[in-house]
Amino acid sequence: MIGEIEDLRYEDNPDPGRWRHRKREKGGRSVITFVLVLVLFGVLGGGAWYGYDKVSGFFTAADYDGPGSGEVIVEVKKGEYASAIAETLFKAGVVKSAAAFVEAAKDNPDSTGIQVGSYKLRKQMKASDAVLWLLDRKNLAVNGVVIPEGWTKMQVFAAFSKYTGIPVAEFEKAAKDISKLGVTAEWLKRTDGKKVDKSNIEGFLYPATYEIPKKTTATDVLKLVIKNFNAEMDKLDFAATAKSKLKISPYEALVAASITQVEALLPEDMGPVSRVLYNRAYSGDFPCGCLQLDSTVNYWLRLNGKQGKSSEKLTIDEMHSEDNPYRYNAPGMSIGPISNPGEIALKGAIDAPKSQNFFFVTIDEKGTMAYGKTFDEHNANIKVACKNGIPIC
Repeated sequence: MIGEIEDLRYEDNPDPGRWRHRKREKGGRSVITFVLVLVLFGVLGGGAWYGYDKVSGFFTAADYDGPGSGEVIVEVKKGEYASAIAETLFKAGVVKSAAAFVEAAKDNPDSTGIQVGSYKLRKQMKASDAVLWLLDRKNLAVNGVVIPEGWTKMQVFAAFSKYTGIPVAEFEKAAKDISKLGVTAEWLKRTDGKKVDKSNIEGFLYPATYEIPKKTTATDVLKLVIKNFNAEMDKLDFAATAKSKLKISPYEALVAASITQVEALLPEDMGPVSRVLYNRAYSGDFPCGCLQLDSTVNYWLRLNGKQGKSSEKLTIDEMHSEDNPYRYNAPGMSIGPISNPGEIALKGAIDAPKSQNFFFVTIDEKGTMAYGKTFDEHNANIKVACKNGIPIC
């Protein structure tokens, strides 16, 4: 620790949730350490060991051994140094010493990802565990509404209504024209000849935790969500990538992400599943040029106040009715999103690895997907799924 060290500090301007490295001048701590060494050896030289434990605390970072117990709320504030956060944790009884946390943060390169917020931690935690808990967004103690990945707009409206007391009908009314909520023009067009329904907010309700002011309106809430959606899409460079790499509109890629969010269970399958959707809708090599998915049919049922059904229970009319724009054999990419996708599904949609696969199926209880180019390959994968106890046979 003698000589040059690094200190972690929050960025003041563009992103207060991110940390940057900031070098201290080389001489400062060396001088302090040298003085302490003289003090220590002066005490020892006089034959007195009294106070050694106190002085040695400057050289070794006292740390707890166990995972800790109980619960305590600590706040990471904008603009704080790592040392300030460490001091907060020490005063709250989370870590045994501030130095232990600083050292643990320095040893963990991911610590630069710790963000502003209030976190639920335990008392008497090992410092390295405290760092990990601060990195896990699940430990946020936020007074707000949590919107999970894959929820529909109906579920989102219900959650916002419960939190704010604003009737669901007000959210439905506020969402009648998404262009007035902040959805920009590039999201309101497609390349496949289909029209974007400006009264459909599905897909734009980005999954996150939203802190909502007490005095607010349904319109204010939805504008807040759309603002976050736009910011997250900018981070992913989603629109530009969809147009340049996939040669489709951002909206069509959003639709694919919303379907992938529902169909794929594991992160590694988000991209491959999206590619299957693109192959079916755009390649011209899939017989109907359609998606043939139960998930889109079930979304239509839910829109109409009905329960979704498993494949074998869907009726012919439910799957193929011309009144259903999400029907089984509707040509091309679906008419609209069927859920609100999160970051991983969105990344999968724009980074879909190239393949010639037209089929996918879940083959085990872990959610593993198997893919096939031909129907025979697909049937072989289905047999594997049945053998593994997946109820699709």
